[in-house]
Amino acid sequence: MTNIEKYNQLFIKILRVLPEELDNLRYRRHRAWDSIGHMDLMNAMEETFGVSMGTLDVLDFSSYEKGKEILAKYDVIIE
Repeated sequence: MTNIEKYNQLFIKILRVLPEELDNLRYRRHRAWDSIGHMDLMNAMEETFGVSMGTLDVLDFSSYEKGKEILAKYDVIIE
């Protein structure tokens, strides 16, 4: 499975969104992406990609697209 497939599956499984919703997905703009959903998602991202994100990056992970930028800082390329 590619990184983009893993990344997408985390959002789909944890936040229960449809694939067509991913591009416009933003924190607190979807019922499941609340503070608890956010922490579940961050934990899954760290486990899946073998990284430990800093607090500021966890807080800044505010959208599907922004998450790709943040993971790139940890040498995880989502394409």
